[in-house]
Amino acid sequence: MHTALLQHIQKHINLEPSEIDILESVLNVSKIKRKELVLQEGQICNTMYFIIKGCMRQYIINSRGVEQTLQFGIENWWITDYLSYHNHVPSHFYIQAVESSLIIALEKPTLEAVLVEIPKLERYFRIISEKSFGAAQMRIKFLFTMSAEERYHHFNNNFPEFVQRVPQYMIASYLDFSAEFLSKIRAGKV
Repeated sequence: MHTALLQHIQKHINLEPSEIDILESVLNVSKIKRKELVLQEGQICNTMYFIIKGCMRQYIINSRGVEQTLQFGIENWWITDYLSYHNHVPSHFYIQAVESSLIIALEKPTLEAVLVEIPKLERYFRIISEKSFGAAQMRIKFLFTMSAEERYHHFNNNFPEFVQRVPQYMIASYLDFSAEFLSKIRAGKV
């Protein structure tokens, strides 16, 4: 089951067989159930999660008690709370399985030790964090520049797999509108 992660890494850097052995020795696959939380607000996030199979999301609960999805992750994506992870401070977020998922949970001390043994892995993690940051920047741009209807159609056209897999209320919260408004858009009433 580590093959998915190893293939993902090998797209960006070349690992020697001895380096693959080191990496495989620290990787464990976990099953998490649908709706299970791997992080809650207030906890310190000490783990990066690689999704082998399934779908996860990062969300907050706003001042009105409503869930607001900030990020989704599917196969071959990493998900974590980077600020909590790096600064060792309590998280502002929840990370939850949207579907039953297979993940690799990489604890910070383990990852730091592996990076000492395989320095070129730093390049891989830099690339994935740059991609993640770029996606977050684009999401902010869309929230600022597109109407709700435009955001939905853009999301639907570019990420149809999410629209099929993710509950509508989560998509609506990710796009920053209500589930009722999403129903109207889908029914062509907007």
